[in-house]
Amino acid sequence: MTNVVADTAAAVAQAKARIVEPRKIASGFSWPECPRWHDGALWFTDMYTSTLKTLDADGNATVVVDASGRREGTDVPIHLGGFGWLPDGRLIVTSMREKLVLVHGGNGPDDLEVLADVSAFAPDAINDMVVDAEGRAYVTQLGFDLFAGAEPVASPIIVVEPDGTVSTADQVGPLMCANGITISADGTKVFTAEVTAQRLTVIDRAADGSLSNPRPFAACPFLPDGIGLDAEGGVWAAMPGSGYVARFTEDGMMDAVPVPLENGVASACLLGGPDRTTLYMTVGVEVFDFEKSAREALGTIWVADVSVSGGETRP
Repeated sequence: MTNVVADTAAAVAQAKARIVEPRKIASGFSWPECPRWHDGALWFTDMYTSTLKTLDADGNATVVVDASGRREGTDVPIHLGGFGWLPDGRLIVTSMREKLVLVHGGNGPDDLEVLADVSAFAPDAINDMVVDAEGRAYVTQLGFDLFAGAEPVASPIIVVEPDGTVSTADQVGPLMCANGITISADGTKVFTAEVTAQRLTVIDRAADGSLSNPRPFAACPFLPDGIGLDAEGGVWAAMPGSGYVARFTEDGMMDAVPVPLENGVASACLLGGPDRTTLYMTVGVEVFDFEKSAREALGTIWVADVSVSGGETRP
């Protein structure tokens, strides 16, 4: 039986990756995910409370989107996932198990309407999302029931146009549990984490938003989850269960941030701060028991100061 933490630590050592120490800045969340830097603040999903929150400089959280009212009359868990902003400033967010992309109107936290129903293209929960400069959303999906222990099944990236039209990135083809997803500053590349393939994948993006030519970017020593991109083309990837968040280039692992498992599981990361050289990391404790996760609120936010900037990458 392999020891994931020991194996990842060995991979870090073998790569001679630079070690960057993190620090905790906030606590009291269920399963925090999908960090974003927007309007000078950190935004993130507090998944099992059905909310999006912002975090101020003192570590105080504010609910900015609240989808908990959608629980009424349904047994479908309301879990908010990836999110971004349309050119007109409205926020859009995935409701993972409803298989919807919701749009927030800005009139109170619960001002939510359906932008797109993607259920025809999603056999199971949808996941993360990145929005391009034109307002086009690229939505990743699990493709199988992870929580029931189903075998992994490949599934496509879902594309949602600003008017709510839905399609799939057929020139890319199905991916193995695509999760975190980013767009380069010049808009010509999309990167995603194929969790069950243990790799980061790069995809060409044309001026019309179409995607093609997927190919391996870097292998990961363990399952990559949420990712962030830096201005130098490096991909920062959380690897839940490994005890590390790491930066990868085509030459391999360059930097590693240790997040020991006694603090929780690092699920996602993104570069933010005034110059986008602060790596924000979401760290959760309980992912499978939704109610326990929300009740105990053991999730935390961590940061590390790094030497590269997120620049104009998305999200």
